[in-house]
Amino acid sequence: MKEKIQKYDFKEGLPLEFEIIDFDFLFSEFSEELKKPHRAEFYQIFWFQEGCPTHIVDFKPIKVNQNSLLFINKNSVQLFDNKTKFKGKAILFTDNFFCKTKLDTQILKSTILFNDLNSVAQIYILGSVIETIFNRLEEESKILKDEYQADIIRNDLRNLLLHSERERKKQGFVEFEKDTNLEFALIFKDLLENNFIQNKNVGFYANKMNISTKRLNQMTSKIFGKSPKNIIDDRVLLECKRLLAHTNDSVKEVSYSLGFEEPTNFIKYFKKHTGETPNSFSEKYI
Repeated sequence: MKEKIQKYDFKEGLPLEFEIIDFDFLFSEFSEELKKPHRAEFYQIFWFQEGCPTHIVDFKPIKVNQNSLLFINKNSVQLFDNKTKFKGKAILFTDNFFCKTKLDTQILKSTILFNDLNSVAQIYILGSVIETIFNRLEEESKILKDEYQADIIRNDLRNLLLHSERERKKQGFVEFEKDTNLEFALIFKDLLENNFIQNKNVGFYANKMNISTKRLNQMTSKIFGKSPKNIIDDRVLLECKRLLAHTNDSVKEVSYSLGFEEPTNFIKYFKKHTGETPNSFSEKYI
């Protein structure tokens, strides 16, 4: 029987909303939870030090390379490999911890590490300054908390992200030109994430951004290679698949939870875009 996707908040009771955890400890404490689809309301950076598992993020299998970092955006549905042996560590942190200035918020909203529009970011780090910073963060997090610790960790975490972004570009990432199109793309992405259930109409997002639907289409075509309608449909369908694959909700319940007025409309919508019915898709995950 399928189980509801577990959603995890940051652990309560820690002095900072920042933590570095060894995979061995993580799996000894939460083995069953991590083997099931789950999502976390915080950012995660995984350092896979040994082994090459396949990590699944939103139905996409990612073959992990040894000695690489994997950057998982908050609220992504993920599933750890329970067949391959691997070792490593995880950095966990929240917006609340990192975003103390407008610049901090801008870094998280625009970095190619957590906002890659096409894939999950992975970089090889053996022998790099990134490995040094990671170890420094771990050492700092272990000492007794004082008035300086939070700022020191934030500064090192910021440096880790900046060095990682630099390294990803060296390792073949094709960067988008930083112009108004990219700026609009990030705004559109945020608006869509917060409104796709209630609003599936292109005009709504154009109005929110104070631009025409034609301008929005020009922007998404250049940055995403897709129309705004296609991008909205992709986001809606991702959530449809998450609920159909990982919950016991009926098709009727899923349709209403995603803002469809009638289940028949939802069924037609899903079949039009996937070529199969919601029931046939759901049955593959029983």
